[in-house]
Amino acid sequence: MTRKLVLHAGVWLLFLCLFTVEVFWNTDRFPALSATILLVNLLLFYINYLVLVPYLLLRKRTWLYILSILILLVLILGLRELVLHQPRGGVPKPPRGFGPEPPFFSILKYLFPLLISLSFIVVGTAVKVYEQWSRTLVEEKEIEAFKTRTELHYLKNQLSPHFLFNSLNSIYSLINKKSEEASEAVIMLSELMRYMLYQADNEYVSLADELAYMQNYVRLQRLRIANNENVSLNIHGTVTHQKIRPLLLISFIENAFKYGTDYKGNTEVRIVITVEGSELLFVCQNLIGTRKADLHNSGIGLKNTTDRIKLLYPESHQLKVYEEDSKFIVHLRLNLN
Repeated sequence: MTRKLVLHAGVWLLFLCLFTVEVFWNTDRFPALSATILLVNLLLFYINYLVLVPYLLLRKRTWLYILSILILLVLILGLRELVLHQPRGGVPKPPRGFGPEPPFFSILKYLFPLLISLSFIVVGTAVKVYEQWSRTLVEEKEIEAFKTRTELHYLKNQLSPHFLFNSLNSIYSLINKKSEEASEAVIMLSELMRYMLYQADNEYVSLADELAYMQNYVRLQRLRIANNENVSLNIHGTVTHQKIRPLLLISFIENAFKYGTDYKGNTEVRIVITVEGSELLFVCQNLIGTRKADLHNSGIGLKNTTDRIKLLYPESHQLKVYEEDSKFIVHLRLNLN
């Protein structure tokens, strides 16, 4: 508010100084009458800017606003005429030329001051409407950002329990089989949980750490699967300092393992990740097993992941989820910038 006040005062002070210097330069006297009329118009500007526009025009009370403006204009013009016809000493002002004044001159004598006052009103209205529009735009962006953060927090909180539930099921399966790999699976799960607890809350994480997290998850799944020769995760390209949103792709992988086993117990999950500079290509395909997966009915994880991608990379991704040759395929191209 203080900054705006200083700005307004500075602009008007500069304007008044220039106006005074210009008139004084041409007339060799201080333009008291003109300065008075100018100050009255400034008053008109701020009555409109501070009162009429915010409390009438912006509140849709248009007719009352127009009526108020008309009343103010009449008062301003009446005051101007009153000031002009005040008796002043000195030599009377000589008539303009010879003979009576042309008719249009009498019209201009009232029309020109009206246009000047009207210009102050128009400028004040335009400035106030623009300020309100800018403020509304900022508020809408803040609301949208808050909504996005809230939605992401909600989606992320759903993803974590979902992942933990699936991982514990995997370890439980190994324990039932009395597998010696159960202890290794517990260690892998602890590493995965450490990543989720201490890194996944960051806005961005290292792409290398995220890929390592996915590799550990796939290893954990391979331990519980008897026939895992068709389970693979291949990473191509150079991973350097790229960043990515945490836990963005894991639900696609979870979904693949959940639905990638047929009635004979055969599991097929193939994941290929290609990194080319700032672009990441993620392709995940799984066998359509006894439980058929689709985008809308495959549990919390897959739906939430697609929602998160839309929120976090609205203009920087291409996502296709489809079925082909008895395979469920996720094809995602992501611009990490």
